Amino acid sequence: MLKVQILVDNPTSWIIPYAEKLVLLLQQKGCQANLIHEHEEVIKGDILCLLSCERAFKNLTLNRHNLVVHESALPKGKGWSPVTWQVLEGKSTIPVTLFEAIEEIDAGEIYSQLFIELNGHELLPEIKHQQGEKTIQLILDFIIQYPNIKGVPQKGISSFYPRRKRKDNQLDIHKTIEEQFNLLRVCDNERYPAFFIRNDRKYIIKIYHGVE
Repeated sequence: MLKVQILVDNPTSWIIPYAEKLVLLLQQKGCQANLIHEHEEVIKGDILCLLSCERAFKNLTLNRHNLVVHESALPKGKGWSPVTWQVLEGKSTIPVTLFEAIEEIDAGEIYSQLFIELNGHELLPEIKHQQGEKTIQLILDFIIQYPNIKGVPQKGISSFYPRRKRKDNQLDIHKTIEEQFNLLRVCDNERYPAFFIRNDRKYIIKIYHGVE
């Protein structure tokens, strides 16, 4: 029986429902699977899945494989918030890559890849839903093929996305909504909403799909 651990080190992360769903699906496939939130809780096992972790996991020798999912065409787009940055770049197809964690961040061998497909109208919850479902599918496919699955080294020139800050969600009152629509799409209405400054006052903007 494969021992699979899912580590999400932020218990309020958006990915928690998908991680919980993944645990149930793994258990249905005969795996011993559980979800944990502390790096210190990781024990010796077969596979550790590091999902949306905010800190680098250091003890990579405890498990045979340490899997990470990153939403870019690695080695391009390493770093923080790759989905957000690519939506802001106007991309409609965003790779979701499963790879092996090593000491160097986002640099391990790649196992497989799926794609988020966007039409341009999706808001953050819809984008995250695709991201979560692709994450589940990649890991399940790895488990199904295991141990007959091999990684391939990353090739090409690396690029890195910086960590986003609250100020990155500021709208420019001199630009149109159309010009800033992609920024509105990737703002979280509750955790980090869009905003603008006018006459030294801050105004919050939240966006939802309306009912026609």
